[in-house]
Amino acid sequence: MKTIKTITVIAAAALLMGAAEALADSTNATLTVNATVGNALRLELGGSSSASINFTVAVNSPDSIPASENPLSVSAKARVAPGSAVTLTCQANGDLSGTNGTIGIENVTWTVASGSGFQAGTMSKTAPVTVGSWTGPGQRNGSLNFYLANSWDYATGNYSAIVTYTLTAP
Repeated sequence: MKTIKTITVIAAAALLMGAAEALADSTNATLTVNATVGNALRLELGGSSSASINFTVAVNSPDSIPASENPLSVSAKARVAPGSAVTLTCQANGDLSGTNGTIGIENVTWTVASGSGFQAGTMSKTAPVTVGSWTGPGQRNGSLNFYLANSWDYATGNYSAIVTYTLTAP
């Protein structure tokens, strides 16, 4: 009888050990995570996709009249491949036009108030002018100060022009 009890205990222990091994089994599976990141560009002037600057020409105005909005913030964001050229340009649609004539757009200039890669320039209606250039992906923030050359030759009135800023990358 003692032998039967011992065999029963050994058999029960073997069954329990087998059950424990069955519970301890594991299996693995893998997950591949893919992300497709395409080129993306975003440009903001003064915190939005469009902005305005204003010059007030008065009798006692300086030779170079600053825009009321100076400095104007510029944010150029580019998601591109490393080493890719990123360029910001601007081109006016024409001269400043008003009911009493025109003021040449080349009388509007800008300087860089802050930001790496930005450059000073003069507005043009005939060709794009580089405002900034960088290499590779990133967000470039800066600010520009705009000026209108003062002249006694300007006729009174309100004048305006549209200037298109273009951010490009290959």
